[in-house]
This record gives sequence, structure tokens and C-alpha cells, in this order.
Amino acid sequence: MNKIIIKELLENKEVNKEYVISGWVRTKRSSKNIAFVMLNDGSCLKDLQIIIDDLSLIDKYVDRITTGTSISVSGKLIKSEGKGQTVELIVKKLDILGESDSETYPIQPKRHTLDFLRKNAHLRFRTRTYSSIFRIRHGLSFAVHNFFHTNNFYHIHTPIITSADAEGAGEMFKVTTLDLMKPPINKNGDIDYSKDFFEKQVNLTVSGQLEAELAALGLSKVYTFGPTFRAENSNTSRHLAEFWMIEPEVAFSDLTDNINLATQLLKFGCKYVLSNYLEDITFLSDRKYKEEQSFKKELRSKNTLLDSLNNIVNNPFNTISYTEAFDILRNSKPNKKNKFKFPIQDWGVDFQSEHERFLVEKEFNNPVIITDYPKNIKAFYMRLNDDKKTVRAMDVLFPGIGEIIGGSQREERFIDLKNRMQEMSISQKELWWYLETRKFGTVPHSGFGLGFERLVQFVTGMSNIRDVIPFPRYPSHVEF
Repeated sequence: MNKIIIKELLENKEVNKEYVISGWVRTKRSSKNIAFVMLNDGSCLKDLQIIIDDLSLIDKYVDRITTGTSISVSGKLIKSEGKGQTVELIVKKLDILGESDSETYPIQPKRHTLDFLRKNAHLRFRTRTYSSIFRIRHGLSFAVHNFFHTNNFYHIHTPIITSADAEGAGEMFKVTTLDLMKPPINKNGDIDYSKDFFEKQVNLTVSGQLEAELAALGLSKVYTFGPTFRAENSNTSRHLAEFWMIEPEVAFSDLTDNINLATQLLKFGCKYVLSNYLEDITFLSDRKYKEEQSFKKELRSKNTLLDSLNNIVNNPFNTISYTEAFDILRNSKPNKKNKFKFPIQDWGVDFQSEHERFLVEKEFNNPVIITDYPKNIKAFYMRLNDDKKTVRAMDVLFPGIGEIIGGSQREERFIDLKNRMQEMSISQKELWWYLETRKFGTVPHSGFGLGFERLVQFVTGMSNIRDVIPFPRYPSHVEF
């Protein structure tokens, strides 16, 4: 007998054949002579209706079957005459694999708030919303690897434990084996990290970029796709303490090449999901539309989720310089009427989320790429422009998300990089190896970081980043 998942069964629809199906019960309707059970195994959005009309099976099992019960059934697939499904399974044999306490099972067949489901993250995978999100997350992950492989990139695993702070912000999680109750103290009264496992202070990485650059300067085209960590006390819908980053680095590549690569990757990922997960996307698009009907008219999105994804795939992005973006924002109605929480006044200010979303959602109604930022608000490794005031940086801004990619052409000139590190108090002793690559056959090169959860957030239409990672980590929360 054919053991099969529901997705394959519904795609093949070979009736009058017998199959074995396992899954969890969503709903049950029953009478003395017949029971209708909707079964789902997570392989797709749709449920399979199974019919129990054998009285011996009804007497033995039906009262024990409740929402959340796991069962395995075998029987014949037939065409359905009822509404809502094209096929159904007539059960000949049934086994209860795991009973569910109907009084305490949290995921009942009714609408639950997303906050409630976050508190029950161990069970939320069984809901339609979250099963769709995590199937799409898988699809996007596969698309990323597929994109880079077909474009001759090599996947590099960069360290999770590191002594380097790629961002220079210092908001990193410390890693130590020292006894925190009685740490060793040096003669200056500080913790003596020479007694620690690595004999120096180390952290969880915020980025694999610096190490990926080293690999690119030998392999030409590489990328990382791994977990990163930031001890930033940001309790918002856009930030996590543990998240995944996609970071390509490309030798012999300038800022224009970098922008083209970022655009191609984003378009490829969205197109892949539309081609392979349309059922899940359509469900989430309908969900988002219904949710937004409760918003004030001015807060509702102009486009459906499907519209937004198709727009990414089919239309070019707008590219403007920081100075052009600054002028637009400074002269905008919200700025003139003091509607921005962070007013735009002096050139050189770092744009906030409200500014990014104004540019994307109001000014252009389209993704925006901003280039050539002031050097004082960007990292030390970005290549200095000839004006000595700006660097060859680029940020990609998306509707509803804001910044989704941050990148740059890297500073390949030894003296210029050394001067920038000195200006920004970056330890040249700690990063001797990074500087040394600029002495031995240096080349123009570029790269960027794509926050994977923000991409999943955009593609699924979810408003909170905690809903697109299986077990979110954020301030005061490390459950599950």
C-alpha cells in the first residue's frame, strides 16, 4: 500500500487506489453512522477529508479523536461529491498515534491572535498561517542557495565565535568559560581574559563579512548564510537578538555590480516563491488583506501581497544618492509639518525607519536603493569616494520593511583603510589579517548583507519579525 504525504496525494489525485496517510486532526464532525475528519500533515496548506463509515471503527476510535490528535489511516481515495474538496479518503484501517487533551490543547479550530500563538510557539507550526510562513521560509532559503550556486558562488562557513566586531558598534554577546561569580582579575583590576578558553575576550558574531572578504580574495565569489547575534536592546517588530544573514562578497566588483547582484537576488527569490508556493502566498495575501480592513483607510496598503511580490519581480528599483534622498525628505510635507519623529535638518543625519518608509511607500511607491552615504554614519570598511565626505555604500529599502540590504564597495586601498580605522578607533592590531589582504594583491571588491528574516517578513506580509523565525530571541525572551 502506498504511504504518501497529503501534498503528493492532492497533486496526483489518482482515485480508486489505496493509500496510507498520517497527520494531525484539524476538525471532526460525526454522527452515529459516519464521521468526517479533516487531516493535515504540514506538507501543504490544504487538508484531506477522510470519511469513517465503518461502525466498528466509529465505536472504537471516533470519540477519542479530537483536534490535535495524530492518526494514521489507510483506505481508498475517491472523487468527492461534497463541497470544498475534489477527493476524499474512505478509511479502512485507523490507528491513533497520539491522543490530544481537548480541554487543554491551545490550538483550537478558531481565530487566535498572533501574540497568543507566539506564546505557544511549540505548537503554532500546526496553524495554517505559520505552516505557510515556514514552508515559504524554506523555499526562500532554497532559492538563495540555488541563485548563488547557478551564479558560480562558493558557500563559506564563517565563525560564530569571533574576536572581531565587524560593525564597530560593540553590541555583542560575550562568550566565556570563566566563573562569573569569581572571575580572575589582572593587576589593573579588570577581568583577566588571558585565563579564559581563548585567552582573550570573544563574542558571538554580528556578521561573517570580514572573513568572507578573505575568502573572496582567493575564490572570487563567495557567500555566507548563517546565524548572527546582536545584543541591541531593541524590543521592536523589526529586530531580533538572533537572526540569519546572507552575505555575498565578490572580488573584481564595484558598487554598480553590487547593486545589480542585490537586485537580481531579491527578484529571483520573490519569483521562486510565486512559482512554487503560490497557494501559501495567496492564503497569506488574503489574510493580510482581511487584517488591514480593520485599519484606518490611510494605513491600509495600496497593494495586496501578491501585487507587491509581482512588482518586485517585474519592475526596476529606483536608485538615488543619499543627498537626493536627503533633499526629498527635507522638503517633504511630513518634515515641513513636523510629522517626523526625527526631523530632517542637517546633511549627514542617519535616516530612520520612518524616513525609509516615506521614500519607499509615499515618494516612489517602489523599492529604493540609496547610495553614497556620508562616511561618518557608515562602517570603516566602505570605500571612500573622491569627495572625501561620502562612501560607496548602498542600502536597499523595501515597502513595509525599510532597509532589507546594507552593503558597499569595500575599501581595497591599504593606506585609506588604515586611515579610516584610525579615524574610527578600530584596532589595527586586532584586525591585522584584514589589513594584510590589502598588501598582497588587493583588488576592488564589494558585498552586502541581506537580513533573511526581513526578506521572509516582506514575502509573507507579516508585520512582526518574530512571526517569521521558528523560535524568536529578543530582550527578556529566550523561551523554547
